[in-house]
Amino acid sequence: MKRHLEFLDKFSDKFLQSDFGKGTLLSGVVLGFVAYNQTKGEKGESGYSNAKIQDSPLYKQLNFGRLSLRDIKKHLSRLPELIKAYKIEPSFLIEDLAGYSQELLLNSKGKDLGIDGNFAFVTGFMNWRNYFWEIYKDYTKEKEVVELEIEKTDKGEDQDV
Repeated sequence: MKRHLEFLDKFSDKFLQSDFGKGTLLSGVVLGFVAYNQTKGEKGESGYSNAKIQDSPLYKQLNFGRLSLRDIKKHLSRLPELIKAYKIEPSFLIEDLAGYSQELLLNSKGKDLGIDGNFAFVTGFMNWRNYFWEIYKDYTKEKEVVELEIEKTDKGEDQDV
């Protein structure tokens, strides 16, 4: 599955132009996705869950505004157990994005998040839905096509007689 990260180039912030900045923002997206999935509720009229991300255990463990790189690494290192415990799907996508964000963090020379890093992380965390589905927009298209094909076969359309 191809990652669409072009939207990152639109940011003019110098911090976000670095691998460290991109890794920090994408880590926020990953952990925001996980926090949301920890609190899945009933789906409302909009199709989205009524869950409040503020009620997730992960949200309560994050010290927003004072995060260090060590904090992010600690939470990212727990991803395999969180994905399994909360049955987070599509797990292969979140694993892919987590791996990529971790690679960016490891390859960069960033030592401290500071104000810029905390801001980038929170931006990713709070906007996880927009960014995650922008990154994996091909997945949603493929899923729609598959669902449409399944629907047609259930109705008996497109079957050879």
